[in-house]
Amino acid sequence: MQPSVLDQPITGRQAWTRADVRERDYRVVLSDTARRELLDAAATLRRQPVPLLALRADSLDLPACRAAMEDVRAILTDGVRFALLDRLPIEQLSLDEAKALYWILSSMLARPVAQKLDGTIVYDVHDTGRQALPGSGVRPDKTNIDLQFHNDNAYNFLIPEFVGLLCVRQAKDGGMSRVMSFATAHNALRERRRELMPRFYRPFWFDRQREFHPGEPATFSAPLFIRDGERLHARLSLHQIRGGYALRGGMDNETTAAVEAIREVFADPALQFQFRLQAGDIQYVANREVGHSRTEFRDHAEADRRRLLIRLWLRNQGAQGYIG
Repeated sequence: MQPSVLDQPITGRQAWTRADVRERDYRVVLSDTARRELLDAAATLRRQPVPLLALRADSLDLPACRAAMEDVRAILTDGVRFALLDRLPIEQLSLDEAKALYWILSSMLARPVAQKLDGTIVYDVHDTGRQALPGSGVRPDKTNIDLQFHNDNAYNFLIPEFVGLLCVRQAKDGGMSRVMSFATAHNALRERRRELMPRFYRPFWFDRQREFHPGEPATFSAPLFIRDGERLHARLSLHQIRGGYALRGGMDNETTAAVEAIREVFADPALQFQFRLQAGDIQYVANREVGHSRTEFRDHAEADRRRLLIRLWLRNQGAQGYIG
């Protein structure tokens, strides 16, 4: 049976372009009261340490922080679908304390889940110097390359609902954050390449990045666009799609044309929004409705100054493990 293709323009706040976005649409500033709550929470955890994975959002009284995270939630569910929380008082915190507070705030949105088959839940995004080649298992976020637009874990059965990124340190140059609405991309593809729309609703092959059990296939199959009631969800990672087809012997002409059309739309600066994360900022995206990326970067020579972001995947559905 042919999948149901959405054959009308998507309207509303989720279908924004660069010209539509104002700072008030995505930025949530932690008040002085909220920052004081966080510093008090860090002091409490110094006196009464709790392992990070055991921390609960309701274990501390943080009313101002909770109000800020409700504003974040509203943006992610009914607004532009990406938010910037400005910002943790990271200069007054150790790295472990910053992670703990980030964990607590993010848990107010949804449950953190595993990001790797080995159960890793708190994930460092940094350049390891390795190359992300098809089938290598090296994720592009472990390099300094330009990360093309994607949503996290598009090549798994149950993808995160929200993705958080805490900026600990920025790179020397580059590493700009970019976001783009899948609804906007759908509108652009429908306008520019309507004949290809049915292809986007049929499965593509993805490289699973070696995150699978012995005996399981190295590739995963899923459509790029999925209708979920009145909402449009997407699975996008051109890096993993190219890797998937490399592992399976190559693309046919229609798939090649579809991938090129996607690349062209997501390269259009008028359809994307760009910003630079500062130390202590937290970026959140509605992972099924907004694609994110970052530009190539050049890092500092000193190890303790090199770019470091901490990522959390958040999802209440399914199991807490990687497969979901």
